Amino acid sequence: MRALLPILLALAGLGAGVGAGIVLRPAPEPEAAVAAEGAGEGEAAGGGAAAETGGAGAAHAEAPASEDPAAQPEFVKLNNQFVVPVVSGGRVSSLVVLSVSLEVKPGSRETVFAHEPKLRDGFLHVLFGHANSGGFDGNFTSATSLRALRTGLLESARATLGDLVADVLIIDMMRQDS
Repeated sequence: MRALLPILLALAGLGAGVGAGIVLRPAPEPEAAVAAEGAGEGEAAGGGAAAETGGAGAAHAEAPASEDPAAQPEFVKLNNQFVVPVVSGGRVSSLVVLSVSLEVKPGSRETVFAHEPKLRDGFLHVLFGHANSGGFDGNFTSATSLRALRTGLLESARATLGDLVADVLIIDMMRQDS
């Protein structure tokens, strides 16, 4: 009898886990639902619920289908953050840390990563210049200051990658004063 209780508890836990997995399962993506409906799997999968999901998926799938997925931009986050020292009075007064992503043409991810060392070098040149001109002093998050920084980063990215780059996005930016 003592050995039966742990087995029953294990089976109850297993059943609860399977039940929770079924209940919390994410809804199928619209493309998957449309593909399943087109193949006739929605009707064979078990009745009304599958047919309703397929119908809702088809309604959602029609809106993005009018847009060409190949024309959608791709966003590539550069692997490491940029750390820029801010020097005043001959010593480092603060550090600025930035994370940068690039908005590029679809399918350009590998090209971006292949040129990442050159991109990082150009970006650091722009960032150091911005720091030396006082761009990270005072209210460094003002629209004017950020516009100048983004413009410089975009010009640098286009010098390396050409028209593949549509925009440079500053994802995170933090200044730590000493």
